[in-house]
Amino acid sequence: MIGVRDSKALLSLLAGVERPFRDVAADFGSVFSPESRFHVCCSLAILLEDKKMLKTAERLVAFVILQQAYAGQPPSSNPFLSTLISIAGSDSAEKAERAFILKLLGPECVEILKQSAVDFIKGFDPLSHVYLQQEQLQRQYSVDSSLEPYTSLFKSSAVKNVISDPEIPRGCDADSSEFELSNGEAKQKVGSGTRDMAVTGLLQNLSLEGLSAPWFRPRPPRLPILDGELAWLNPENNHELLWDKDMCADTSQGLVVRDLMAKALKGALSPTQHEQLVMELANNPKLVYHCGLSPRKLPDLVENNPLITVEVLRKMMNSPEISEYFRVLVTMDMSLHSMEVVNRLTTAVDLPTDFLQAYISNCIQSCENIKDKYMQNRLVRLVCVFLQSLIRNRIINVNDLLIEVQAFCIEFSRIREAAGLFRLLKSME
Repeated sequence: MIGVRDSKALLSLLAGVERPFRDVAADFGSVFSPESRFHVCCSLAILLEDKKMLKTAERLVAFVILQQAYAGQPPSSNPFLSTLISIAGSDSAEKAERAFILKLLGPECVEILKQSAVDFIKGFDPLSHVYLQQEQLQRQYSVDSSLEPYTSLFKSSAVKNVISDPEIPRGCDADSSEFELSNGEAKQKVGSGTRDMAVTGLLQNLSLEGLSAPWFRPRPPRLPILDGELAWLNPENNHELLWDKDMCADTSQGLVVRDLMAKALKGALSPTQHEQLVMELANNPKLVYHCGLSPRKLPDLVENNPLITVEVLRKMMNSPEISEYFRVLVTMDMSLHSMEVVNRLTTAVDLPTDFLQAYISNCIQSCENIKDKYMQNRLVRLVCVFLQSLIRNRIINVNDLLIEVQAFCIEFSRIREAAGLFRLLKSME
């Protein structure tokens, strides 16, 4: 069925009985879209099935709409051509309607569209027209007459929902301003629009084919599950929706941090850039997880900007990936910058003991594996100073690495810093 707006628009077009048919057809094409015209025409065809629903002039307008809705196509492609032929070939239909449809489908269509429904009815002469039978019209317009119309098995049990008002005498119009009762009593006034209100309500809420009893079809029982057969499961899918608080958030700060971090991985930042990056991370510590740093890129950041590395790792201490960053610090090549990073971290946060022990062992092995004596002596001095700082600040328990550190001091006892570290260990025994 069609909605409120379409039903009112359709009835407004049908009421234009004093307008030329071509104007009404043009308004129909402008009011209803091509996609909705078929549904509107279906409702109009159902209205035409009962002669009580529309006046004769309105029915003529309805015939024009059904024909002109598909005027640009071959007549045989019009889905409502059989409806028009059925009325035109029926002996029970009014002769004015039969003659009008024959002219509408024939070569006189152009002249007919220039008239109005009222003009056609006034000038109609039933003796001046030839009325064809339905079989002749079907052959003329190539309509397949072998197809039987669909009839529902429950149609006989349906209650017709269009019933004449028993208080209105036959031949009177309920929409007229007044009518006389059959028993000769005083005239009774009836509000105009009664017919239109009934038609509008039927179009919007009910089927015009009648009220039939519902056809109850019980659901068939399920077959028993056989041995070895998989049972069909319908898992519950009750997922709770979570609101993304970062949606539509300002990402300009994140872009600045990612840009500065990309530069920090390639080279040393200027003092201004260094200060800006530290300030952005201080204002929003969560940006450290979206700055573009990964454990694989950590060695580049350590060598180019060790102070930035310290700030980043401090803010990532609660991250589940921090152990991966520590692993990279342990396995990377030992350098002044890496020891500076670890030394500053020891005074800023509580580093895991196993990480410090592994890092010290890596430093000692790196010193032993260097072949260049100058670089070896330089790294030994750095490691000794680093170990003395950790021992004096009680950051590590020297007993855990006492044997390994003493052996390191003895091996490089010719270096002053190694001898000083050895004396520090002896004084703590």
